[in-house]
Amino acid sequence: MVPTGPIVEDQPHDVEDLEVDLLLEGVFRLFGHDFRGYQREPVKRRLHAMMKDIGATTISALQEQVLHQPATAAALLRGLSTRPAALFDDPDYYRSLRDAMVPLLRSCPSPRIWVAECVAAEDVCGLAILLAEEGLHDRTQIFATAENPCLLEEASDGSFSLDRLSAYAKNYEESGGKRSLSDYCDERHGRAVFSAQLRSNITWAQYSLATDASFNEFQLIVCRRAMPDFGAYLQRRTLQLFYESMPLFGILSVDRSDGLMAAPFVSRYKPLSAESGLYRRVA
Repeated sequence: MVPTGPIVEDQPHDVEDLEVDLLLEGVFRLFGHDFRGYQREPVKRRLHAMMKDIGATTISALQEQVLHQPATAAALLRGLSTRPAALFDDPDYYRSLRDAMVPLLRSCPSPRIWVAECVAAEDVCGLAILLAEEGLHDRTQIFATAENPCLLEEASDGSFSLDRLSAYAKNYEESGGKRSLSDYCDERHGRAVFSAQLRSNITWAQYSLATDASFNEFQLIVCRRAMPDFGAYLQRRTLQLFYESMPLFGILSVDRSDGLMAAPFVSRYKPLSAESGLYRRVA
């Protein structure tokens, strides 16, 4: 079962902590986006950057604009959800992922993959390229989810800045790519776009790791760059969701251990490549 309990575990220590709690509660109640379980320091840094941009001197002043001005609200939701995007940014990881996932997926008649908190096309299309090169693309279904619908829609467009293409091509080659990255991309309106064929097996859906339940069973679950922002409760809840969404011997890809080496998860997973954040469910 998904653990239950209060979303906010730490009591506010000063006025600004209280302001942050009230702002995140208001965002959840009004817009349905739940950042209450995020670590406070990263949230504060992003809020302070936004305060500087709009000239607000306190979190409460920012909250007033967020609750009453749609443009400010949209900017806040984007600011708290956006994470750096890169294609094949960690060659060692992608080599390890290829080695780990290919035998498992080949043993399944209709494999499914979940890419959680997918806020950029690069997050999922790099995985689709690996599947294509291993002859697994056509029979594998990828589910790409994120809480922010605007970022999800942008990611589903499958495009990225053209000036990143050369760096991405180098990353792809170093990660063990078997072809040329240009084989998977076209140029459209001054941007690089992943081919329609590459994206044909991807289902995009809005989903909240903080509030939603398990929705399917997946042989591979990938959640990179998001969980380091989560507080302890949200991290445990997310790991429990992933556990309930994965069969025995399924593979979980996260950032480093992200809580997997603590009870009860330490007995449920075996590291395949701990330095790359790859684990196999064994119980």
